[in-house]
Amino acid sequence: MTTPRTAPGGFPVVGIIGGGQLARMTAPPAVGLGVTLSVLAESESASAAQVIPSSPVGDHTSVEDVVEFARRCDVVTFDHEHVPPEVIAAVQAAGVRVEPSPEALLHAQDKLVMRRRLTELGIPCPDWAHVTSRSDLEAFGERVGWPLVLKTPRGGYDGKGVRVVTGPDDARDWLDAVEAAGAGGTDSEHGATMADGLLAEAMVGFTRELAVLVARSPSGQAAVWPVVETVQTDGICTEVLAPAPDLDPELASRASESALRIAGELGVTGVMAVELFETRDGDDRPTYLVNELAMRPHNSGHWTIDGSVTSQFEQHLRAVLDLPLGSTRARERWTVMGNVLGGDYPELYATYRHLMARDPAMKFHLYGKDVRPGRKIGHVDVSGDDLDDLRARARHACDYLQGVITE
Repeated sequence: MTTPRTAPGGFPVVGIIGGGQLARMTAPPAVGLGVTLSVLAESESASAAQVIPSSPVGDHTSVEDVVEFARRCDVVTFDHEHVPPEVIAAVQAAGVRVEPSPEALLHAQDKLVMRRRLTELGIPCPDWAHVTSRSDLEAFGERVGWPLVLKTPRGGYDGKGVRVVTGPDDARDWLDAVEAAGAGGTDSEHGATMADGLLAEAMVGFTRELAVLVARSPSGQAAVWPVVETVQTDGICTEVLAPAPDLDPELASRASESALRIAGELGVTGVMAVELFETRDGDDRPTYLVNELAMRPHNSGHWTIDGSVTSQFEQHLRAVLDLPLGSTRARERWTVMGNVLGGDYPELYATYRHLMARDPAMKFHLYGKDVRPGRKIGHVDVSGDDLDDLRARARHACDYLQGVITE
């Protein structure tokens, strides 16, 4: 471990727990801000470790590893939300500032905690119930109707830890794990703890999925980006349209106000994504329900790297360091982000060169990951005035990189 605490010139050292692509994409704005980054990486070949010189290898669940890492930093933040609360508490006990705080982060780590708090705040959410037994699930299903959505409170992402169930038999293994929780029962497929039961939610008939990205600093300054539309394929976000096309202005305003309120009420520091369902109310007017929270830079905000005056990664650094926040204004009328998923062709460089020549205005962001089918390995951004053209260009690039098309 060689990173000193506080770099030359008095500029701070920001530590990021986790060496994934979010940490990797924080490196360019850190250079511009004069901030030194250090990353606690999962391995020497982790995505962020390839581009950040100070990337010691450690286990994010190990108090010893994380505290040793944190002592060389002025502030610590996160690449993901899977750092155990007891580990974060140990970092704070060592006198290192953690942003967002464990009290705020818990609302992104535990879906039951999140649902309870948002309900207390009067934030629109799907009808939900805390399920600890088969009879609980049956009673909720009888009340809201089948099918319904069942979630593990912790550990789920990209569609994992989520099931659509038509009856209790569809959740037999999870219900068995809950009943075994006294013996430390877990779901072997996802590794998410079942100790506190499950979250059941009514199936929402939504028009589309939206997201609001907000940033907040410790001194209370906050900023919000335009509401975007997110397009999901098999539980994975494959496209983001910024701003969301044909979005009712009043709905956009209310959704943004809710995101800012959630950030303030939970005491969030840094970037937070609020994922939404756009629905219709009883009078057939557009409205929304909050689906999930993420307290870190988020896939729905990757468009900001090229499409916004201030990217979510620069803004996250500004926020955790309590620097004045940057403008969230869009640079162009439209920006489309397309996620690049791995396919059957592991060699990307020639493909990448071809696409650069074909579309010089497109921006490419690859994460340095081994290619595996269905794995997120990068994204593309393209901006301009013609949304249909932008979508077609982004889809072509993603399909070409994945190997779905060859010309």
